[in-house]
Amino acid sequence: MNLSNQEDVKLIVDGCIRGDRDSQQQLYKYTYGKMLGLCLRYAKDKDEAKDFLHDGFIKVFEKIKYFKHTGSIEGWIRRIIVNNTIDCIRKKNKMSFSNDSDLSLSNLTDDSEESLEKLNLTNASAEKIIELIQELSPAYKTVFNLYVVEEYSHKEIAEMLNISIGTSKSNLAKAKGKLKNMYIEKYGNINE
Repeated sequence: MNLSNQEDVKLIVDGCIRGDRDSQQQLYKYTYGKMLGLCLRYAKDKDEAKDFLHDGFIKVFEKIKYFKHTGSIEGWIRRIIVNNTIDCIRKKNKMSFSNDSDLSLSNLTDDSEESLEKLNLTNASAEKIIELIQELSPAYKTVFNLYVVEEYSHKEIAEMLNISIGTSKSNLAKAKGKLKNMYIEKYGNINE
């Protein structure tokens, strides 16, 4: 089976719609690694990530009949998993967004150049940064992941999380600042 082959995808999707366990297992198996990695970016630990993933796949199989075959199945699954993960975090009341900012939001726009490169974190190893992202508060981690990793706009993030665009921008800026400070505190100079 190849999920980039539309005929294979159609066979798997049709099987999943019929409730065929083999088709469900194939879809789960082929996307498990990437989707677990996605959940790990939002979760506090691997067990919580697996919970998010399993809950997400239940939704995937419930909604598979709505897949229109217009984009990739992996992208469609990714969106459901992300939305489910955010819903799970929100239900646990783990997100407390900061909308009061001592930062000037006037220079932050959706296409802001203020990225990891601007924060000079490019020389830091990805593993170190991922480890530090896990230490962020759920709200900061969620906004950071949605904007930097998933590439959603602040408008989309605001709609998904039921917050203002300014709050999304503020939380992203604070998450980046916190990541930079945590990196310096834990590993020393960023440019090393």
